[in-house]
Amino acid sequence: MSSQTPLAAETSATPPPPKNRRGFLLRALLVVLVLIAIAWTAWYFVEGRWYESTDDAYVNGNVVQITPQIAGTVVTIGADDGDLVNQGDVLVTLDHADADISLAKAKANLANTVRRVRGLYNNVSGAQAEVAARKIAVDKARADYNRRRDLAKTGAISAEELSHALDALTSAQSALTTADQQYQTNKVLVDDTVVASHPDVQAAAAQLREAYLDDVRTTIKAPVTGYVAKRSVQLGQRIQPGAALMAVVPLHQVWIDANFKETQLTHMRIGQPAEITTDVYGGKVVYKGVVGSLGVGTGSAFSLLPAQNATGNWIKIVQRIPVRVLLTDAKQLDDHPLRIGLSTDVEVNLHQDGPLLAKNVNAAPILTTDVYQQQLAKASDLIQQIIHANMAGAGNDAQQQ
Repeated sequence: MSSQTPLAAETSATPPPPKNRRGFLLRALLVVLVLIAIAWTAWYFVEGRWYESTDDAYVNGNVVQITPQIAGTVVTIGADDGDLVNQGDVLVTLDHADADISLAKAKANLANTVRRVRGLYNNVSGAQAEVAARKIAVDKARADYNRRRDLAKTGAISAEELSHALDALTSAQSALTTADQQYQTNKVLVDDTVVASHPDVQAAAAQLREAYLDDVRTTIKAPVTGYVAKRSVQLGQRIQPGAALMAVVPLHQVWIDANFKETQLTHMRIGQPAEITTDVYGGKVVYKGVVGSLGVGTGSAFSLLPAQNATGNWIKIVQRIPVRVLLTDAKQLDDHPLRIGLSTDVEVNLHQDGPLLAKNVNAAPILTTDVYQQQLAKASDLIQQIIHANMAGAGNDAQQQ
């Protein structure tokens, strides 16, 4: 018979308590978190801190405004929103009836001026011949006076006849002076000039060029190659110089304006590589870019109503500075074109060093067009034709040279 009490037997039969599994899991989780923190810290100091990114970035580009240079009524519209146009393509045509009339008047005025200036040259020749004739008359009157003076000494002629001879000499000399003054006056009007370079002809030619420009400007051409946007012009509309008719956007010249916080610009430099993704294509399309410039002021400083931090209660707000990121692969824009205003994400690799501000001055213009320079291409030829047509002929070719 056992000496163990029932309570003791029950106690000895109870199994040992299970191990604390929850505490083990918590310790394991803590170890994992510590390892993750260590790994993240190591990654940040070795690699992560050399990248800065922002989603406050948008596609921007040149929006070339199409504006008329003269007033007129719209008679044709050559392109609509979204259409591709090449440089020099006709976008809008204005009624050119008034311009044609003004051009015809300017042509007639130039022709009349050439003929009038030719008359000035002829006046010089006539005045010169008059001076020569007056000189001969003076020589004759002087010879007559001298001869009569000698005869008067011998008493062959009267003193009255000698006085008349002196009066004739004085009159001839006065006529010579008048003729010489007229010659000099006419000569001043054409001195050191030819017909084509005469000031009156030049002024008439300038008026013709102005009328010619107005006639040419009734046709409004695309200054650059791009896509039409913001068309507001309508057929039959009476437009004034400077009115916005439409815009042409060269989508191959877009860039990214990324607004980084001021705390992100410590190591950012011009020339550092960047990667850009867009909301429209997602992460499957990564554009290659490079930092083109760092803004010279914050967005709030250049806003319409800049903040007045020296007035009222002041709360410090982290400012953002626009950073221009240039796209370096034109083929990417061919395959996946961007539009003005699209949202993007930008990540800049800060490993590369570079300048904070631009060091070189642009020697050439960043944008240019020769569409407007060609407007006067044929005006000079037209002027020369009118001048030549209104000259007297081969005898006056020397006046044209």
